[in-house]
Amino acid sequence: MPEPTGVIHDIGYQRYTGTRLGRRHVFGALYLHGLRTAFGLGRSAKAKIFPWLVVSIVVVVAAGLTAVRTQTGQVVMTYAQFADAMSWLVIFFVAVVGPELVSRDLGSGVLPLYFSRPLPRGDYALAKLGALGTALWLLLGAPQLVMFLGAAFTTKTGIRGVWDELLDLLPGLLYAALWAVVFASVGLLIASLTSKRAFAAGGIVAAFLMTAPIVATLSIMPSRAVNELAMLASPSSLVEGVGIYTLGDRLHPGGLGLIGDFGPVYLAAAILLVAGCVALLLLRYRKVAAR
Repeated sequence: MPEPTGVIHDIGYQRYTGTRLGRRHVFGALYLHGLRTAFGLGRSAKAKIFPWLVVSIVVVVAAGLTAVRTQTGQVVMTYAQFADAMSWLVIFFVAVVGPELVSRDLGSGVLPLYFSRPLPRGDYALAKLGALGTALWLLLGAPQLVMFLGAAFTTKTGIRGVWDELLDLLPGLLYAALWAVVFASVGLLIASLTSKRAFAAGGIVAAFLMTAPIVATLSIMPSRAVNELAMLASPSSLVEGVGIYTLGDRLHPGGLGLIGDFGPVYLAAAILLVAGCVALLLLRYRKVAAR
């Protein structure tokens, strides 16, 4: 009978005896990692170029508006109008960052590793969605804080002026949150459909920009009702329609004429759009995890 030739080597593996963190910590780690990824933190210098270029642009614009107001006393742009004006940058930010958050994981095949842990399938998608939404809100909200600080320190009416500025700032931040939620929901859903980042980026840009001509076409139709509902045809104009309904002249003087009495329809459409995108995103990752 031959002698056994196998040898067991002790290479130092030990059983983990530390504290086992739960679902909340896993979700928090994914969310924080996604937020850092959105701004290129912890990554190469090349990965930081685009996000910080966008950040620099919005901050410089906000600083310029603040300087003009300080020198002339004229409000060139309200906080909510600033969010509207910077929305075109948000589109490209989502087109670059969204695929970085989810398409890379699909292409590299790391999702089975994520889902082999006690991580509910929906938590991965929601953590990534939360990270992208937070990044977009910071992108639009932080420059508004720059504008607020400039106005607060130069007000001539003391604490009353600061309070009035705060009351103007809060709707602007809420409006920025609306942009962030809608754009993150639509953008991340599209990015989750492919592992090719270029395809994902193109799809996101198309969803936001190629729907704009539809709005323009519907807005010149002979029917007034069609004109007032035209802004429903694009995610960008949908957000603007909700802003007009909720903020009125703070966003667009005389803007209520653009949507007529359909303000509640725009609000409901925005809620349904976000809810639908989130539901489809969760369904998408349920199928990915089952493979």
